[in-house]
Amino acid sequence: MMTTPAGNPTGPEPIEMVEPIIELQGIRAAYGSIEVLHGVDLSVRPGEVYALLGPNGAGKTTTLKVLSALMPPTAGKVIIAGRDVTGSRAEDLARAGLAMIPEGTGIFPNLTVRENLRMATFTGKKLSELEEAAYGRFKRLGERRGQVAGTMSGGEQQMLAMARGLATDPAVLILDELSMGLAPLIVEELYGVVAAIAQGGVSIIVVEQFARTVLGVSDRAAIMVHGKIRAVGEPAAIEAELSSAYLGGQ
Repeated sequence: MMTTPAGNPTGPEPIEMVEPIIELQGIRAAYGSIEVLHGVDLSVRPGEVYALLGPNGAGKTTTLKVLSALMPPTAGKVIIAGRDVTGSRAEDLARAGLAMIPEGTGIFPNLTVRENLRMATFTGKKLSELEEAAYGRFKRLGERRGQVAGTMSGGEQQMLAMARGLATDPAVLILDELSMGLAPLIVEELYGVVAAIAQGGVSIIVVEQFARTVLGVSDRAAIMVHGKIRAVGEPAAIEAELSSAYLGGQ
């Protein structure tokens, strides 16, 4: 079922009302004098995988920057768990349960896998606990625990970035272009982990340029074009919209 960007149903079916964990209301953002987000409305429910799709330059990454307090909006509100956090610092949102894994991974390339995980012990967890969780999700990290992270494959580095991000036990996990430059089999494996994380109650927002890498595990998806949310709906409906509209079946 398709919905409008404001979330109003266009079909007759009733929608279960669930308090969103994340809301963007009328977000505008600019780089200098050039506005790139033009009133973005977005809401993510607890425990769902929400895919934000669209071509390069659509405003997807800027939306994530605003959401994670890496960039201030020029107008609008950011609401997390019912609380207006517009203007908060990124570190405060991280402590509140928001974790972002940016495009290009978020690891220390000159440290080993184990040392990277040790850097996450600031969360109060023991290294042994972090390693158990990381190697349980990503067997290959266990096999490479003593290897310098920068010498691993791109897929293995992305696994390590996810393991580090999950060390904080986030309520919301934000993934920016998770599949960038990775082989299809690795992407499939990573998104299998994404689905499992969501089943554990974590809300996940995924930005992807290419829809089919994420729609298979998404609960809802949105199309962003020219700094606006064009449509929101179930994955099958959104895929049809993408294919017919502007991605040419990507």
